[in-house]
Amino acid sequence: MTDRTLILLRHAKSVDPDPFPTDLERPLSPRGRRDAAAAGDWLRERSLLPDLIVCSTAVRTRETLEGLKLGDVPVVFEHRVYLGPAHDTLDLLQGSPDVATLLLIGHNPTLSMLSDLLAPDALPDEGLATSGIAVHTVAGEWRDLETAPLRTHHTARG
Repeated sequence: MTDRTLILLRHAKSVDPDPFPTDLERPLSPRGRRDAAAAGDWLRERSLLPDLIVCSTAVRTRETLEGLKLGDVPVVFEHRVYLGPAHDTLDLLQGSPDVATLLLIGHNPTLSMLSDLLAPDALPDEGLATSGIAVHTVAGEWRDLETAPLRTHHTARG
């Protein structure tokens, strides 16, 4: 049985929503740009380099992705990551291509709820902070993600 690594990354800190017509258009703040770079450093230092990235279509998640500087990794921009509840996002992940390490860049509360589905009570009560990372290592295929036995769980802030 092959191990799979799922990395959940909440987007970095965004600017105040007031001047933007829609929530999707909010960019990162200066702090968010720094935190995205730090999250990329954290992933590289631990050799947690994804084979595939699934990213929300929101501007702040795209800018978080750019700030990670992870190199030439295939990216799928998926609007369902922006809109979807945790169970829908889990369904999306279960249909992922056969890669060993997948990075999902998205939003709260979805990512914190998804992490809690995979490893109950592993996150603090407030969930993932901006630039927060939760790493789940499971045995099995992506289609088995919900029922796969959890082997490791680690959280960090970028």
